[in-house]
Amino acid sequence: MPAPGLVDSHVASVARECRDDLLETAVALDALALCHGHGSYLPRPYQETSTPVPTDVELRTDASDVADQVVHHDHQHETSTTGDLPARLENGCTDSQRDAVRAYARREWITSPP
Repeated sequence: MPAPGLVDSHVASVARECRDDLLETAVALDALALCHGHGSYLPRPYQETSTPVPTDVELRTDASDVADQVVHHDHQHETSTTGDLPARLENGCTDSQRDAVRAYARREWITSPP
């Protein structure tokens, strides 16, 4: 049986690796969304309709949803490097709350080690 410290170290390493993958995806989506300018998001929860969703709105929404996963991970595993965690997104969240999780992911990316 492995020593508890070794297991804890391995779990922390896996958690950090998962976070890095989430953060990279969040920042890539955010960069794409920023290329399309600022604007609104889809409501949360979103119900599919026959009306096409503009690409810029969909990108912003996806970017905030993935950034929210980074926020969730950092709350759960205490892996934030900036320590300024926004609240998780909930149903009915505002555009400013979505902007906050995206900005958080950008700050975390900028301060993450190479």
